[in-house]
Amino acid sequence: MKRLIQWISLTLVASILLSACGTEKDNTKDPNAPLKVVTSFTIIADMASEIGGDLVEVHNLVPTGTDPHEYEPLPNDIKAATDADLLFYNGLNLEGGKKGWFFKMIDTVQQNEENVISLTERVEPMYLTNEDGREEEINPHAFIDPAVGIKMAEDLRDALVKKHPAKSEEIQKRGDEYVERLKAIDQEYEERIQDIPEDKRTLVTSERAFQYMTSHYGLREAYIWEIDTEENGSPAQIKSLVNFIREHQVPVLFIESNVDPRPMETVAAETDVRIAEKRIYSDEIGQPGDEVDTYVKYLNYNINLIHDELSK
Repeated sequence: MKRLIQWISLTLVASILLSACGTEKDNTKDPNAPLKVVTSFTIIADMASEIGGDLVEVHNLVPTGTDPHEYEPLPNDIKAATDADLLFYNGLNLEGGKKGWFFKMIDTVQQNEENVISLTERVEPMYLTNEDGREEEINPHAFIDPAVGIKMAEDLRDALVKKHPAKSEEIQKRGDEYVERLKAIDQEYEERIQDIPEDKRTLVTSERAFQYMTSHYGLREAYIWEIDTEENGSPAQIKSLVNFIREHQVPVLFIESNVDPRPMETVAAETDVRIAEKRIYSDEIGQPGDEVDTYVKYLNYNINLIHDELSK
């Protein structure tokens, strides 16, 4: 009932904004003015800022520390979505899919579908498994793999170039430079993971968020739970991981920056395997000024942590 009331309120806000704006936005826009860009979560917001620079004004929806699967847009989000020239989202069900909060918002503000862009159209989905071992739900965390980040950045760059012809050359240049940085990081992942002794190449985390990255670069993966649910760290989940760790002689355990550490601490106590000194990042980047406040820093931080901890 609470969510229904919130959506009714947001719909009323959107109706007022649409009535006030009419159709004047497209007819009066200065061709040299910055593009108004809305992004669904922090990593895409950072990409848009890096590639667009001062040629874009970015409004991000899901802030650091908030679940991107079940976000509830605020009135200022509705206004930003109404006025936006482009809206970028991750896809792969990160924002709840076509029936989730993001597309409810898009429908509410009556945005042109051409302005709403998924950045994972060129990504082959990987799937999470249910209790019976069947693949059912798409894993949305593809962006943890820098090779996927390259595709996302390229598609974002191309959309900005197309939408802002007056500044297309500048955006293209900034976008190309950013993509080259990601390609260098991709190569670094290849080299540094191969540098880890083969018998130590197992990444154990709380959630199965690292599936795309581990599959791409040749790491074994293990985890307590598949994806954030109401039951994280159940006795059965912990027992399963404990057995895996003992069988594969896992050297170290990782805890993500945004999860409850207690389930992994239980695993560590049961197996006598140490926990990495620092948290690993999965769903988001940090606040501005934090150690990991950009996507590039996020990728570099993670590979440094993985390599150093697994190589000990």
